[in-house]
Amino acid sequence: MASIVLKHIAKVYPGDIRVVKDFNLEIKDKEFVVFVGPSGCGKSTTLRMIAGLEDISAGELYIGDRLVNDVAPKDRNIAMVFQNYALYPHMTVYKNMAYGLMQRKMPKDEIDRRIKAAAEVLGITQYLERKPKALSGGQRQRVALGRAMVRDPDVFLLDEPLSNLDAKLRTTMRSEISKLHKRLGTTFIYVTHDQIEAMTMGDRIVVMKDGDVMQVDTPQMLYDHPESKFVAGFIGSPQMNFFDVTVQRDASSPTGFTCVLDDKHRFHILPRENMIDFGAYENKVVTLGIRPEHIYAGRTIPGETDTADLNAEIDLVEPIGSEMYLFINVGQNKLCAKLPPISGLEEGQDITLKIDLKKLYLFDHDTEKAIYN
Repeated sequence: MASIVLKHIAKVYPGDIRVVKDFNLEIKDKEFVVFVGPSGCGKSTTLRMIAGLEDISAGELYIGDRLVNDVAPKDRNIAMVFQNYALYPHMTVYKNMAYGLMQRKMPKDEIDRRIKAAAEVLGITQYLERKPKALSGGQRQRVALGRAMVRDPDVFLLDEPLSNLDAKLRTTMRSEISKLHKRLGTTFIYVTHDQIEAMTMGDRIVVMKDGDVMQVDTPQMLYDHPESKFVAGFIGSPQMNFFDVTVQRDASSPTGFTCVLDDKHRFHILPRENMIDFGAYENKVVTLGIRPEHIYAGRTIPGETDTADLNAEIDLVEPIGSEMYLFINVGQNKLCAKLPPISGLEEGQDITLKIDLKKLYLFDHDTEKAIYN
């Protein structure tokens, strides 16, 4: 069993600098969990505490049924893959992969068997006698993964392993690591600041901000039901649009409440399960969120949907082949719409778009917690 449990884990540096605050999480055996968040949010520090490379200031860390707060890194049966590969430049690929096993006094024939098996899985058999400087970035990262694999660890820890690769190779390596996880059937914990990596790879995602866990859920649940404005803005590309509206009573709305931006823009609040009583927010300002992909040009509206007009001025047209990003001004608010290619659009042009009212999100203006998601 390679389940991992973090109970009230904290990391505090001298001067009361709290990098990780009250981190609680249970990771199941064979699960692929991704820690994601902006730089400095504490995700790599948390990973290093799991590895034993950072002391835990408070809380309890269990790997399987064993409390490992004071267990040395080498005794945790964890393998870590770093951002910079951390390969020995004077050693061949074979020796890089063998080094840790040799330190354990493992028999040479077993070392050879493990290295050749891992090399075949990763497609690096032909590079075993080369040194790292003769390899590309992607090949070096495969070697780093292979060095971790031959240890047969209970847990793989990967700290932004793809950040030094170009965009095309990152995409390839993402799928390779996901396949590797399925093949090995081992617990993976993966750290990244790239939310696309997180969404495409993780069984569950831990979203962090300023040392706090903001939400833990599956990729689709994070996208569909963010619990805060931060998570809503962080998950999804391009990020969700936000602007302030006022909640007012409106007899023409199915729920009796609507969100008012200005004289031209009123957005009905539609019925949903487990809705709050919006009477508590009457005449109060809340933050409305709408994703760029839920803003439509008139001819691209999905059938049978509730929509509202969005009267805008085009600020910038950004074509990217199969789709286009339309940056628009709605009053004083700057928004982005993600549309299929449309010809004839120019900067400064007025345009009427539509938004899908079923895809609106509302957040408390002060706490930034979701009140309608």
